[in-house]
Amino acid sequence: MHIAIAGNIGAGKTTLTDLLAKHYGWEAHYEDVVDNPYLDDFYHQMDRWSFNLQVYFLNSRFRQVLQIRQSGKTIIQDRTIYEDAHIFAPNLHAMGLMSNRDFKNYATLFDLMQDLVAAPDLLIYLRSTVPNLVGQIHKRGREYENSISIEYLSGLNDRYENWIKGYDKGKLLVIDVDHMDFVDKPEDLGLIIDKINAEINGLF
Repeated sequence: MHIAIAGNIGAGKTTLTDLLAKHYGWEAHYEDVVDNPYLDDFYHQMDRWSFNLQVYFLNSRFRQVLQIRQSGKTIIQDRTIYEDAHIFAPNLHAMGLMSNRDFKNYATLFDLMQDLVAAPDLLIYLRSTVPNLVGQIHKRGREYENSISIEYLSGLNDRYENWIKGYDKGKLLVIDVDHMDFVDKPEDLGLIIDKINAEINGLF
């Protein structure tokens, strides 16, 4: 079974992935931010490195999805291949930070890959407002994220909402995280687990 967590920067995807993997005994697959050779350059010069970064993520996530399906295990994935193509790349293109030529090239690559991979059995979307995202980003203190603008985050949030509105590839669970603290409040994590259990039971 393939469970995936989607959400904007700072929504809590990695933290929730950790907690759910531990609770259920699932194997976790994470977004490659530590070894990503483009991330730091991208946040300092977005227009120069946007295409390189997006192709790196696309390649990394395509490989992940193939591995997930071949493994035969229940795996929880931090961020999906769809978010790159429906949110991050179009947002960079709309902001003038990715050229028409590069965006077209990227979109063609994604279309090819999309035909070869299956959607998650359950997609969990963490919905958050921009002020909450900003607070979480500052709290975790990643140096390369210090230059993320409110405009950039807002653009991403709008695209996330539009994408989720039309998501039809499988089961979807939307969780509003603004007033949740699933790290320090066991009852909040318990609520999420109850909702996931209800969805998972419907998969069999």
